[in-house]
Amino acid sequence: METEQVAKPVKFSKPHRFRFVSKTVSSAPLAVFRVAFGLMIFVSIVRFWSKGWIETLYIQPLYYFPFYGFEFVKPLGGYTYVIFAVCGFSALLVALGLFYRVAIVGVFLSFTYIELIDKSTYLNHYYFVSVISFLLIFLPAHAYFSVDAYRSKRLLADKMPQWCLDSVRFFVCILYFYAGLAKVNTDWLVNAMPLKIWLPAHNDLPIIGFLFNYTWVPFVFSWVGCLYDLSIPFLLWNRRTRVAGYVAVVVFHSLTALLFPIGMFPYIMIVTALIFFSGEFYQRIIAFVSPKVSLPTEFIYPRSTYKLSSITQQLLIGVFTLFFAFQLLMPFRYLLYPGELFWTEQGYRFSWRVMLMEKAGYTQFMVKDRTGKQLIVNNNQFLTPLQEKMMATQPDMILQYAHILQDYYSKHGFISPQVYVDSYVALNGRLGRPLIAPTTDLANVSDSFQHKSWIIPFNDEIKGF
Repeated sequence: METEQVAKPVKFSKPHRFRFVSKTVSSAPLAVFRVAFGLMIFVSIVRFWSKGWIETLYIQPLYYFPFYGFEFVKPLGGYTYVIFAVCGFSALLVALGLFYRVAIVGVFLSFTYIELIDKSTYLNHYYFVSVISFLLIFLPAHAYFSVDAYRSKRLLADKMPQWCLDSVRFFVCILYFYAGLAKVNTDWLVNAMPLKIWLPAHNDLPIIGFLFNYTWVPFVFSWVGCLYDLSIPFLLWNRRTRVAGYVAVVVFHSLTALLFPIGMFPYIMIVTALIFFSGEFYQRIIAFVSPKVSLPTEFIYPRSTYKLSSITQQLLIGVFTLFFAFQLLMPFRYLLYPGELFWTEQGYRFSWRVMLMEKAGYTQFMVKDRTGKQLIVNNNQFLTPLQEKMMATQPDMILQYAHILQDYYSKHGFISPQVYVDSYVALNGRLGRPLIAPTTDLANVSDSFQHKSWIIPFNDEIKGF
């Protein structure tokens, strides 16, 4: 006898993409990161100011080297102190979570403007700060443990969309992984360059200095550094290996801070890695601190979720998708240019290539005109020691300097001045060799994103990423 089968209703699950978008996570990690990030920027500004570097780097120079396409960013003279003050004050407001949206925009604009004034001062962690500041503009980092949230119950939320937190984590992973890929090259892994040059200079350090006299030590440092950068994103993201990964972060960056003059970068990365710890971890810390500053319980445990409208969330995800596509592709733009990357540096900046080269250069410029007048330029007359050092090894800066000389001497008795350069550069322990074709009139060359054919080929190969 047949029995009638009753059809059960079919449940359609949401596509994986929508499940990810709707998933929530604790707001605490992003809130604590906001506090730490703001304080780090504030301390950096105070440090910069106290050491007199604002005057030395941004006021005293007679000329500057703007980034291509950002020539409209001009030095501000004495008003440079104002923009540093705006940046420091905005960073403090970000840490407090007070007027957060305005403050984080202030940090991004002021810090980035300072960074773009002169490429002589370019450092990877300055770029990192600008990018993180840009991301934080769109994220609800002030929805929890902030003055804004304390003043507005509608804003206060201890949960937020998971993609908001993961976007910051993912960007940090890109930085580390690409820094590791950049070390997969023959100079770093096979020749232990440039650590073979740098480490012996620190053999006078107490306790560990004697190790740097051994020839095998630079190879160990090179391989460990490469493996660290490639593996640390996975160690930090995985809950089981997170503590061990963070210990590695502290040890690695403390050692680099001890050995190399790279400013705040090691400390910024130690603080940044805290973003990977769980919400429960930070909520316990906040719960411990709260009674000491008399914060109400409902401020610490609001039991609410920060919600974005459907349209806003879709727009932000679209913007972030484009942003991360750009970040993933940008470091590979060097493939569009012929020649050795370390030599030409075409596509080198903004690609997370950290401490990969030891370059020393010498440049002598000659200015001529059609009447036969000529002279050898004294670079000290135009550039600071830092600018001259950086210019001597970077072709785009050599070209910019040539145009500075052209403009100057056209106003001082030279008719249609021509500018030539004899330049020699030593890369990672190799003998010095000419960098720029000495027969090229650089005054007649315009800067662009095209290949600089007037760079003399390296005639050597550094294999790798």
